[in-house]
Amino acid sequence: MRAVACLLAALAAATLVTACGDREPPGPDWCPTVPGHQVDCGVQSRPLVADRPELGTVAVSYALIRRSKLDAPSAGTIAPNPGGPGVPLIAHAAQATQLSAQLLDDHDLLLIDPRGTGLSSPLDCGADEAGYELGTREYQQQTVARCAEQLGERAVGYTSAATADDFDAVRERLGIPKLVLYGISYGTYLMPIYAERHPDHVQSIVLSGAYPPDVDLLSRPNAEAVSLALQRICDRSKACDGATAVNHLRTVAQRLATHPLTITGQHPLQLSESKLATLVFEVASTNVGADPQQPTLMGTLPAALHAAANGDDTGLRQWAEHAGAEPTAENIDLFITVACNDYPNLWSRQAAVPERIQQYRSGLAAAGPDGVGAFSAEGFSGGQRDGGDACIRWPGLTRSVPGHLREALPNVPVLVMSGDLDAITPDANGQRVAAGFPRATFLSVPNTGHVPDLEPSGCVTDIVARFIRTGATGPTSCVEAIPPIAVTPVPR
Repeated sequence: MRAVACLLAALAAATLVTACGDREPPGPDWCPTVPGHQVDCGVQSRPLVADRPELGTVAVSYALIRRSKLDAPSAGTIAPNPGGPGVPLIAHAAQATQLSAQLLDDHDLLLIDPRGTGLSSPLDCGADEAGYELGTREYQQQTVARCAEQLGERAVGYTSAATADDFDAVRERLGIPKLVLYGISYGTYLMPIYAERHPDHVQSIVLSGAYPPDVDLLSRPNAEAVSLALQRICDRSKACDGATAVNHLRTVAQRLATHPLTITGQHPLQLSESKLATLVFEVASTNVGADPQQPTLMGTLPAALHAAANGDDTGLRQWAEHAGAEPTAENIDLFITVACNDYPNLWSRQAAVPERIQQYRSGLAAAGPDGVGAFSAEGFSGGQRDGGDACIRWPGLTRSVPGHLREALPNVPVLVMSGDLDAITPDANGQRVAAGFPRATFLSVPNTGHVPDLEPSGCVTDIVARFIRTGATGPTSCVEAIPPIAVTPVPR
């Protein structure tokens, strides 16, 4: 899952100055000041691995932004996580505050940098963020293996379960009875794990851009969502024909599988079928709908595919250059470590690498000759930075998080949202997540991608605020007025 620090960066920039802290902070002037709010900061020491004191500890840093009406009891404490894994939060306190502005008169906001990110003992195993994002699969696998070798036994300490327990330790330290869990992207994977492990301390849950624990190992919903997004933007804009755009995508993907394009520029890459999949389903899905009038990678894709399918790669090269230059903001070392420790695979973790490769290829064969969506199964699988065979050289340190243990989920109000142009966490996956909770509401937000909170009308943030206050969404018809995104016209 691509990090959504872009969700925060899209809002106003944070200003960090010296504030409070009840323990020695991890560095000077680290606790944020938020105008109109008291901010209490601290550092909670936690074991890296429970019952393994010889492996050391991590310092988990937090900032509690107090409600403006301190003379009245708190209506709740919102605990967001903006994704990754590997995205810090404290450094984006101003943006997080703006996102929750409607609630901060009577709600507190608890910002925690997950272990291994930001101010919480940031992890460094030597991975290069841009290289991992744009490099070949072989490069990614080598990076994963080097990271595991450098971390050794310490690698087992970086899991979503450990992060969830850190959050609860901070909650307990602050004397907060229950949390309003607000997960975005990877946060939608982390927060249900918290809810499972600490069900008595959950007030309600909001999951935006939801990732199911029982994810399809061939990522078929994601591949199908790419085609669906192309059809939707064409149909809604009238700038292109959706079925033709999907056919062009299939044609171009098949060509790139055997004849990759060399993309030069500031961020050079080999545009193979797999790299096209990465850029189309991950990068092009992100931030869609944040400014409907501005050109986006998704909106310019049909025209680039049309030209490439007809022998002119100029637009596709330019499109790939722009996509490759899009920044990521997660700690890539933690991204690798959590993904390889937690996420399920097509192979057995107990198997040796040669046997894993055989199991992986057998799993791909299950997709059949038609592949997945407009891609071959191998091509689309190879485009996932946190899936496919990216982690095939990671040692079998942990078991993947089970996708079926949902008996302990608390019976609290849950809101699950997906953007209907999102291929990272598509509608189909959001619906599966919602089905796992006793009291969940699912909302598909049209003309938005990963994640729908970014749309500028305020419709989605109003729905979220109302849900957190009341446990119900109330009217959601405002989503029908969210305008289609701009799409570059395609010659017919």
